[in-house]
Amino acid sequence: MIETQFTPDAAGAIPGPDWLARRRVAAAEQVAAAAMPSVEEEVWRYTPIGQLDLSRYQLADGGGVSPVAVPEHSVMADTSNGRLCGVELPAEVADQGVEVRPLGDDDAELAASVDVDLFALMNAAFSVEPLLVRVPSGVNVEGPIVVRHWLDADGGAAFPRLIVDAGADSSVEVLELYGSADVSAFVSPVIEIRVAAAARVGYLAVQDLGPKVWHIGSQVSHIGAQAHLRASSAALGGEYARTRLDTHLSGRGATGDLISLYFGDGEQTLDFRTFQDHAAPDTTSTLLFKGAVDDASRSVYTGLIRVRPDARGTNAYQTNRNIKLSEDAWAESVPNLEIENNEVHCSHASAVGPIDGDQLFYLESRGVPTDTAERLIVTGFFNEVLDQFPVPGAMPAVRERLDSKIAGLSHHGVDGGSGS
Repeated sequence: MIETQFTPDAAGAIPGPDWLARRRVAAAEQVAAAAMPSVEEEVWRYTPIGQLDLSRYQLADGGGVSPVAVPEHSVMADTSNGRLCGVELPAEVADQGVEVRPLGDDDAELAASVDVDLFALMNAAFSVEPLLVRVPSGVNVEGPIVVRHWLDADGGAAFPRLIVDAGADSSVEVLELYGSADVSAFVSPVIEIRVAAAARVGYLAVQDLGPKVWHIGSQVSHIGAQAHLRASSAALGGEYARTRLDTHLSGRGATGDLISLYFGDGEQTLDFRTFQDHAAPDTTSTLLFKGAVDDASRSVYTGLIRVRPDARGTNAYQTNRNIKLSEDAWAESVPNLEIENNEVHCSHASAVGPIDGDQLFYLESRGVPTDTAERLIVTGFFNEVLDQFPVPGAMPAVRERLDSKIAGLSHHGVDGGSGS
């Protein structure tokens, strides 16, 4: 059992609608009776989860507003230490029926149970103000909806929750930005994305938390018939930063694209667990994750493509590529397939290795210094991912932050590597 200040009484004391209060207490009771995850469990293998001491943290109060700049946008919302502190919703967007607000008395049906692990349960129990982004059927939102999350409470724990509800034949882009002051903190976000029939959703999360922040999050998506979700992320910060992605293709002809880049340095661990779940005919999912690890950092990728018995005509692809930039860095890549229908096209590929020697030799033979050549190769390695991100206005800031990491490459000529 977990003995912390994250108790059912603490959950019941959080203000909110009656239905949400009851749900919080029920989730907190499950948390109190649960055990901490262990590396003995497949889904937590290769992680430092044994180092997490939840008793170090307490539910944070509100703090300052994020100083992170945002691109041109249609709507902006700010949270501070997991608490909503402002929404800018222009009248012309609100007149289309678009809503960006906390969950209210009549929203019980919108808060689905996301209990994929202990930390998603903690989010259900201790998310102070779950935020809803709702786009009505047939509405096309011009410009991204931006949600900034800021952490500045030392020893604080925050549980932001975002629900994106895109109606039939609607279109929207959502950008989440995670940043923090130089504090020791814990953040466990949950993102629910619902893409109704023929809707189009682009989602980008940029995680650039401080080096003493633990981030353990979940993203759960449901994609309807002929709908399209492009869900992407850039993971650059955190001490240990983990995202689990459960993507359910539940309507015929649904499409889900999962795209991510990550760059670890220092002693960071960046961790991804993905589940592409095909439950309907003629669905398509593509996954492209690319990462680099430098210094003594680590990355983990494990992914599963699951094709259900009724999902004939599935097309599913999974690719994970990693560059190891230091002898002390480490990357794990484990793709998997679970197929219960013969009429499918599925593949997976993974690789872990140093900077490509042929590319490096080509540039050096033309007079490019080794340091510069390495940085050029790593930059080019990530361009394939960056070019596919939604929210183009966010790209300059992402590229600048990525370039600052690439500029600090510490080692050359790393030997070894493996792939499949």
